[in-house]
Amino acid sequence: MKKLLRSALRVSAAVGLIIGGAVVYLMQPLLTAPSARPSPSADRTALRRTVERLSREFIPRDCEHPERLAAAAEFIRAELATAGAATREQTYEADGKQYKNVIATFGADASPAIVVGAHYDACGKLPAADDNASGVAGLLDLARLLAKSPPATRVDLVAYSTEEPPYFRTEQMGSVVHAKSLRADGTELRAMISLEMIGYFSDEAGSQGFPSPLLRALYPSKGNFIAVVGKIGGGSLVRTVKSAMTSAAPLPVYSLNAPGSLMGIDLSDHRSYWAEGYPAVMITDTAFFRNRAYHTDRDTADRLDYERMAQVVEGTLAAVLELAR
Repeated sequence: MKKLLRSALRVSAAVGLIIGGAVVYLMQPLLTAPSARPSPSADRTALRRTVERLSREFIPRDCEHPERLAAAAEFIRAELATAGAATREQTYEADGKQYKNVIATFGADASPAIVVGAHYDACGKLPAADDNASGVAGLLDLARLLAKSPPATRVDLVAYSTEEPPYFRTEQMGSVVHAKSLRADGTELRAMISLEMIGYFSDEAGSQGFPSPLLRALYPSKGNFIAVVGKIGGGSLVRTVKSAMTSAAPLPVYSLNAPGSLMGIDLSDHRSYWAEGYPAVMITDTAFFRNRAYHTDRDTADRLDYERMAQVVEGTLAAVLELAR
């Protein structure tokens, strides 16, 4: 009986270690440095202004209205140029229509490079304030910040078209076009960061959803945090980004390292870089797991939290500068 008990205890301890190790890997890093806001700070007013313009003036901006997407692209290009970036456009075709990615470059012309991207197209004839005018607003403010804090290596900020259906997960995604062009040119990437819905937060209990019961047991029930999402094997990049973001702003930052097959893990432009063998993560408010207005006409600018969005941008700046060292 004693032997059976000892054997059962050993098995229980081993199972506990395995589960504990899995949790640590899933959520790494668990311990991060205290926050200290970087200088310069993100522009809350500019973030709101960009989201309002994209979600009110550039409707529709879906693939069925390439002329409106072209107008949005020109607005984005002009804003990036005003920030002091060298800009260029990457034009491509999908089903006989022409679309474009807008690219801005900062920093020294050194390799490996860093890419930060956000899609500016919308799903259907919707305002799409969080999805993804918020990511584009973050990208434009990041341009202003990088102009003041030039990175030590090349940083490309890329605004993508055709991320939304029917082109999602196809060769006609703007980010697929861009990632493939980098691979064809032999460009080495240190990291790609996708800004995908970074503006919706809630302090209500139960406001945060998850794709599995296990995650529900490990993460907060309030949607008051930002998430850094990576895939199995990409823990090093997730650790670097999460640690830098946590050190830069008081907003809680949680991370997830999971198989790409888990619902929500690959639902943005970072997946295009994974496909080309590049390290990539997504920074997100978790989209439809939190924002119930996802892909509806209720996804409007007035529902977003620009203070916490600004903290996401400040954290992203810290991550980019850390990766560029």
